[in-house]
Order: sequence, then structure tokens, then C-alpha cells
Amino acid sequence: MSKVILKAEDLDGFLTEGDRAAIAGMDGVYREVLASFSLYSASHLEKEREKEKENLIRLYNSMGKMMQSICSEEPGIQVYSFRTPHETHAEISRIIAKLRDARTDSDEFIYYIQRAYEKLFYFAWGGMNSAEKTYLMIKTPVTLPVQNYAVHKITNIDSKIENTVMCVLLRGALLPAMIMSKEIEEYSSNAYVTPFALFRINRDETKRENDMEYILDLDRSYFDPAVLDGKDLIFADPMNATGGSLVTVVKYLLSQGVTPRSVHFFNVISALKGALRVVRALDNCTVWTCWMDPVLNEAAYILPGLGDAGDRINGRDMDNKGRNIMQLIADYGSNIADLYRSQLREIEDTVLGKGRC
Repeated sequence: MSKVILKAEDLDGFLTEGDRAAIAGMDGVYREVLASFSLYSASHLEKEREKEKENLIRLYNSMGKMMQSICSEEPGIQVYSFRTPHETHAEISRIIAKLRDARTDSDEFIYYIQRAYEKLFYFAWGGMNSAEKTYLMIKTPVTLPVQNYAVHKITNIDSKIENTVMCVLLRGALLPAMIMSKEIEEYSSNAYVTPFALFRINRDETKRENDMEYILDLDRSYFDPAVLDGKDLIFADPMNATGGSLVTVVKYLLSQGVTPRSVHFFNVISALKGALRVVRALDNCTVWTCWMDPVLNEAAYILPGLGDAGDRINGRDMDNKGRNIMQLIADYGSNIADLYRSQLREIEDTVLGKGRC
């Protein structure tokens, strides 16, 4: 087996003293949050619960301001709820709330993941005020008195999106990567379909956050280095906890002579520590995230988080072997397959031989 391993201590080596102080400060505030959680959960008196609710609101507002201040000094970290007009925040907050909710079932979870990634794409590229415009000529179903067409003037962002390659950190990242690729196809005036690169990377769940290992399995990864060189690499992973998986993959590619033009990491939720690690470890990299969560626990899970996004998107494996990439795609069903037909064709070509590393 050919594997590449990155350790947590290597990741932490990229953090500055200021980063460490900021992370420690957030950890201190979140300890107060956890204490308030306990009181809120245990109390049966409405008055006491209301008091703790007000305390939690105060603490969350405080953490939000702290994270916004930290991120304002780092242009490589772009948080939707920090960088967009205040009027848009309620909608993104509701989307994140639905994703966090334990009552949100798999189909509904996927729906809100799609909405979140549409927001992220627009955040990064769709709202660009480029002076260059282009036109879409659309054939409509109306044929009387003659075939009708519609002409739509759009911002031309082809130069930003038609050099991209979708890089998939399996498993939970598969559907988000397809969503981002579909958005690129739709916004491209040439209907550009991104190539795909698939990386089988896991973290060692027997270890804790401070000694975690990230394991890239090259024998079960599918990519062509020539396709990646000089390109804008797009990674879409719902959760960025530690940043370890992304850094492991990109550092490996760099060691193989692949020089990306840029790296973009799209997350629904990113932990503060994970975002800081990524932008410190990688040059010309931007983290785009809908929402930032303050801390990681000892097992390297985001708090307050939303659980295992991969399981909530893909469902749990029913045996110890786990499903391969083609089985995951089959389990998405015909609705997803029809919607992302172009993306699935690229993935199939990559897996079935074209892009084997």
C-alpha cells in the first residue's frame, strides 16, 4: 500500500504565536459555553432556562465578534457571515441551523447542502462586478408564431472558473464537489465541465486532536498530475475541522511537481483552527466558508458542529468494507444522477482508468 501521512504536530507548526493566542482565547470562552449548556439542559425551571439562554446568546455574540476580528486580518479566510451585507445573514443562518438540527433527515440535509454551496459559489464568483459582459442565447419551448429565443446579459467570469479542477476529498465531499462543478458549468458561457481528481484520505480516528494523523491512500486515489498542474484547484468539503486532509493532499501534489495557480477550499462550516492552519500552510489558498465555529474538541470534532456530514449525506455503510466511489454514486439515485450527469461522466472517466495515479 502506498500512503502519505501528515501529523497534527506538522500542522500546528504552521500556526503563528498570534494564532495560538487567538485559539486559546476561543477555547476559554467555549468552556464557559459548555458550562452554560450543562445548566440549560439540566434545569427544569423556565426562569433558569431563560437566564441561561440569555447567557448563551451573550457568549455566542462575543465569540462571533472575536472570530470576525481574527478573520478580518487574514484575507485568505472569507466567511460569508462576516464579509457579506448584514441583510443576507438571516438566510444563511437559517440554512446552517437546519443542517445542524438532529431532526433534519437525509433528503432535507442534502437539499440544504445544495443551497449552502450555491451561496458559496456566488460568494466567491457570482457577485463579481466585472466590466466584461457576455450574452446567453436561450431557445425556449415557445414555437408560435415562430421559434422563440431569449437573450440574457450576464457577467463574464469565464477566466475565473474555466481553469478549475474539482478535487474530491472522499467521502462526504463527493456530492458538494459535484454541486460546485455544476455551478461552474452553469455560470460558464461555454458550459465548461471541470475535470475531477479523487483522493482517498482519512484521519486516524483512534488518535486525538493533538496527535492526529492524516493518511492519503494513493492506491485508492484517482488523479492525473498533468491535469492539475497550473490549474485552480477547487476542494469542496462540508466540514473543515483541522485542515489536515486538505494540507496533506496539496503538500503531496507540490512534492510531485504540481504547481497550482491557486487553491480554493469551500466549506459549509469551518473551525477557526482549521481555517488558520490551511492559510498558514498553503500559499495562494483561500478558505471560503458559510459559517465559522469556534473550537475543536479532543477528538478533533467541530463544536458546536453538525455531526458527521458524510454520513448525513451518504448514509452509513452497512458493513466493514465500505462503499467505493461508484457505489456511492449509485446510492444517490436517479434524481441526483440526472441533475449532475456531466459531472458523473467526468468522475466515471477518472475512476475507470483515465486518471489513475
